[in-house]
Amino acid sequence: MDQHLAKEAAGILVSGKYSIAFTGAGISAESGIPPFRGEGGIWNKYDPRMLDIGFFLIQPAESWQAIRDIFYTYFATIKPNAAHRTLAKWEQNGLINSVITQNIDNLHRDAGNKTIFEFHGNLCRLICIDCATPYEAGNVDLSMLPPYCPSCLGLLKPDFVFFGEGIPQEAFNRSTEAAMNCDVMLIIGTSGEVAPANQLPLIAKRKGATIIEVGMEPSTYTHSITDVFLLGKAGEVLPVMDKYITELQSNQQ
Repeated sequence: MDQHLAKEAAGILVSGKYSIAFTGAGISAESGIPPFRGEGGIWNKYDPRMLDIGFFLIQPAESWQAIRDIFYTYFATIKPNAAHRTLAKWEQNGLINSVITQNIDNLHRDAGNKTIFEFHGNLCRLICIDCATPYEAGNVDLSMLPPYCPSCLGLLKPDFVFFGEGIPQEAFNRSTEAAMNCDVMLIIGTSGEVAPANQLPLIAKRKGATIIEVGMEPSTYTHSITDVFLLGKAGEVLPVMDKYITELQSNQQ
């Protein structure tokens, strides 16, 4: 990691008036969550159609078996890492205003962030596809599949976006508004290939925002809209930025 660039990024964040973070799978990979694609990816073990909304509605028991194995057995042991904790600290200290995440793992909330726009939903909620009653996943018995709504006996579905579904309207609207209003966007751990979420940094840039990017490799943004690119693991880069932020704030007092 380039220490000079980390210090430059820290200065940009300190001087920002409305700063937001935009996170992808890379930030949670450091907590042990495997990628869906590529070597060691989830789709090497499970058929992606298990998360296709059409298949889910026709074969809910088979789909739910994979869903339980992936999201409610393995993911249940995953904890926030240093990057999640640093973002929560920055929100509490007023350095960032919100987090837009493509992740469904709830780790930002577990770390302590409060203003989170979950672009693809959250696995910790289930929702009835008939009456739309929401339930905390931890309060639903998943020993018998598929689970059904206690109120109307409708099929319960994880409250995240399946293939073939649209983005939740409220999350879409609030994320877009944040991207349009920010003067600093911190991009962490995303390739920039998943639409329509990948449009948010472009919106921010068009509105004049400064883009800071943290990643293990260049993304579609790096050579087009990124102003400061920090190569490395977010769990290592963000704490270094935080150290420089503390120094800058001490010097300003």
